[in-house]
Amino acid sequence: MLLSFSVKNWMSFYNEATISLVATKARVHNERILPLNKHRINILPTAAIFGGNASGKTNLFLAFEFARNLIVNGTKSDQYIPVESFRLDTRSMNSPTDFLFKILINDLIYEYSFSVTKYSVLKEKLVIHYSRSQKVLFDRTNNEMVFHDYIKKNKYLNFIIDGIWDNQLFLSNAVSHKSVYENVNELKSVHDWFKETLVLNTPNSRLGNWESLHDEENTLYTRMSDILKHLDTGIVRLGVEDYSTSNFHFFEKMKNKFEMDLKNGNRVFMLVEPTGERFLFLRVNDEIVAKKIVTYHRMLDGTETPFEFGHESHGSLRVIDLLPTFLDLSIAQQASTNKSRVCFIDEIDRCLHSNLTRGLVESYLNNCTNDSKTQLIFTTHDNSLMDKGLFRSDEMWLTNREIDGETNIYSLSDYKNVRYDKQLRKNYLLGRYGGVPEIQPAEIQNDFSSDK
Repeated sequence: MLLSFSVKNWMSFYNEATISLVATKARVHNERILPLNKHRINILPTAAIFGGNASGKTNLFLAFEFARNLIVNGTKSDQYIPVESFRLDTRSMNSPTDFLFKILINDLIYEYSFSVTKYSVLKEKLVIHYSRSQKVLFDRTNNEMVFHDYIKKNKYLNFIIDGIWDNQLFLSNAVSHKSVYENVNELKSVHDWFKETLVLNTPNSRLGNWESLHDEENTLYTRMSDILKHLDTGIVRLGVEDYSTSNFHFFEKMKNKFEMDLKNGNRVFMLVEPTGERFLFLRVNDEIVAKKIVTYHRMLDGTETPFEFGHESHGSLRVIDLLPTFLDLSIAQQASTNKSRVCFIDEIDRCLHSNLTRGLVESYLNNCTNDSKTQLIFTTHDNSLMDKGLFRSDEMWLTNREIDGETNIYSLSDYKNVRYDKQLRKNYLLGRYGGVPEIQPAEIQNDFSSDK
């Protein structure tokens, strides 16, 4: 689970900005707060981030995405680190960008931080926090590394250190070596958190990133079809139809690549623009076949007819692409092991009616308990979600762009005078909490009407 995230000198974040999912002492919606008694803190299951256009909401999401990609995918020796520093100050453009994650894994708190420029990793540190003590596993400054005795025991350590490039994280490099991956569980656990536990969903995320839908017995397939029937989209179920590979002009040129990608029972997903059609390539009886994902609607005579994705509304397509995330959260909540999952959705309300967005969020929150180890973080413009019947004050966050272009992020719980019965949306839209665009209607009208 995520306890907090801090970033400095990243896109519109100039000074350090922090979002925390550690609960305050508020006494509402406590039935879904996870107590971490050993560390004397409680963890929130959600964070809703509100703010005007260009206020920095997506920049926060992109910070998570950048960090995850750098940790999981690493860098090549001749590759720049694609870091995006604050561009409205000449000093910041030549300064490092800092990231810090505090995460919970198996009842231990890990604090992982790193500082990078376009050319190199300047600092990197991993600390484990116990209830009354802490252990620094490694602390890196440039290429100087200090290790805890526990890691020093690994006989391959010097070999790994010698092989680290200036532009590469030690964590990424270390877990690529089997000897470390298998013997230093703490490094593996942190790396796996970013690779498997943290799930990021953008407005352009597609269904193909998830389980295959070609099998109609598939749990995801059946559950998505059941949910779609109750969301008033007109879709009664999802399905697939056979599609000839000869219809793809590129198939013969890419056949060798398909052969490699389809080894070990994998499947290849393909999105065709601008129609938005979605295809799956599978290996069946040692032959590559194509399947077209379709939706089914009910005709007036009661039979079903297939629709191509290009015939569906943008809202229906957005729902289809969001459902795997919410189902993933639900499956994690219901798992006997209470599996951990942290899902961050950027622009959750894109193309969706307010009632539909709220329904999805409520379905998640209603399944949260004191034992749940899932978290849903999302950005939104939907002011109807700013509701203390739905969220606690410490679960609602605001991004505000200052006059110098810098983004500040803060929790609604920072406003001590916000009572439970306050009309939050009204006060928010009046600008009393910040985080809203400062529109100047009179000037805009003059701009439109003036003869220039």
